[in-house]
Amino acid sequence: RSSLDTSAITGESIPEEVAPGDEVPAGAINSAGVLEVETTAAGTDNSLTTLVDLVEQAQAEKGDRARIADRIAQPLVPGVMILAVLVGVIGSLLGNPETWITRALVVLVAASPCALAISVPLTVVAAIGAASQFGVVIKSGAAFERLGGIRHLAVDKTGTLTRNQPEVTDVVPADGFDPAQVLAFAAAVEQQSTHPLAAAIAAAVPEAPAAQDINEEAGHGIGGTVEGRRVLVGSPRWIDAGPLKADVERMESEGQTCVLVTVDDALSGAIGVRDELRPEVPEAVQTLHANDVEVSMLTGDNTRTARALAEIAGIDDVRAELRPEDKASIVAELSSKTPTAMIGDGINDAPALAGATVGIAMGATGSDAAIESADVAFTGHDLRLIPQALQHARRGSRIINQNIVLSLAIIIVLMPLAISGVLGLAAVVLVHEVAEVIVILNGLRAAQAKR
Repeated sequence: RSSLDTSAITGESIPEEVAPGDEVPAGAINSAGVLEVETTAAGTDNSLTTLVDLVEQAQAEKGDRARIADRIAQPLVPGVMILAVLVGVIGSLLGNPETWITRALVVLVAASPCALAISVPLTVVAAIGAASQFGVVIKSGAAFERLGGIRHLAVDKTGTLTRNQPEVTDVVPADGFDPAQVLAFAAAVEQQSTHPLAAAIAAAVPEAPAAQDINEEAGHGIGGTVEGRRVLVGSPRWIDAGPLKADVERMESEGQTCVLVTVDDALSGAIGVRDELRPEVPEAVQTLHANDVEVSMLTGDNTRTARALAEIAGIDDVRAELRPEDKASIVAELSSKTPTAMIGDGINDAPALAGATVGIAMGATGSDAAIESADVAFTGHDLRLIPQALQHARRGSRIINQNIVLSLAIIIVLMPLAISGVLGLAAVVLVHEVAEVIVILNGLRAAQAKR
C-alpha cells in the first residue's frame, strides 16, 4: 500500500491511495510505502508517450497562422506590379510613352508597402520586449497577435489556480479537546512521515512536541507516542469518525481531504487539508470577466474539489475528472468557436496548450513539457499577469491596426495622384518617408508596459 502523487499526469492535487490490484500510471511518483508493480504496457505505449503523441497531433493541426501584415502584403505586391505594367503599356499606346513609363515607375513607388512592412514587426518587437519587463515571455510575433484576440480562457487547477501544496484548512475537535491540541498531537507524529498530507499538518505546527515509537502503515496512517500518550493519525477509512461523521462529510463536500486523530484510542478531532487557491485568483478572474473574457476550469481533479474551489474563484464553467486527451479535445472545441487561451503547468496540460489558440505556461513552476508546448510563458506565478498580458496584447493589436490603416491609406491616396500625374516622384517619396516616421513612432508606443 502507498500513496501516489499523480498531479503531473492527472492534475489530482491530493495523493491517491493505492492497494493491491490498483493501477499505477507511468509518471506517477510514489510518496510513501514500497510498491511492487507489474508492467502492463510497453514503454512506447504508456501515459507519458500518449501525451507526447497528443502534443504532436495538436501542433500539426494548429499549423502556422499567417500574420496580419503577410495576409495583406501577399496579394498587394503582385497586384501593384501588374497595375504599374498596365499603366505603362496602356498609357504608352494612348499617349507619350516616356510620360506614362515615368508615371508607372511613380505608381510603383507610391504603392510600395514600406510603412506596412516595417510598422507591424516593429510594433510586435516593442510590445514583446515590454511584456518581458513584467514577467511575460512571448515566443513569436504571431503568438502576440493571437493573444490580443483572446476571448475565452481555459485554466488548469492544480499548480495554476492553486499552489499544488496542500495545507490545513479546518480543524474540528471532539469533546474534551481544542483545535490547537488536535493539531499539535497530529503534527508530532506526522513529522516522521513522508506523506504529502503529513507535510501539510507538520507545517501547521512548526514547534510540535517530539514523538517516539513511530509506526506508519502505508495507505492507512501513522501512530506514535507523544508525551506518554498513544496517538494515531489516519484516514476515515481506517479510523471511525463517530460523532464527527457529519463534520467529515461537510469537509469532504467542500473539497477537503479529512484526517482523523485519536489519543489513547479516543477520537480527538478531524483535520481538513486542501490545496488552496492562490490569493490573487478571485481578483484575476473578476478582472478577466470585466474585460469580456470568459473563464473555464479544466482539471483532472475530482468534481467535488473542483466545484468548491471554482465557487471561491468565481468560475462558473467547471470541467473535472478530465484526462489529458479530454482537455485537449475541449480546448480544440472552444478554440473553433472563439479565440481561446489555455494556461497550465503540468505534463498533462501540454496537449491542450499546444492545441489552443494561445498556450500559456506557468514558467516558474511549470514542467518542461508545458513550457515547450506553449506560445507564452510566465516567469512568475501571479495570475494577475493573465489579464495584464491580455490587455497589453490588445493595446498592441490596436496599434498594429492603426499602422496598417495608415499605411494602406497612404497607398490608396497616392496611387490615383501618381497615375494622374498630380504628384511626381520626389513628392511621392517625401510623403512615404513622412508616413514611415509616423508609423514607427506610433509602433514604439507598444514598448510602454501599462500595469
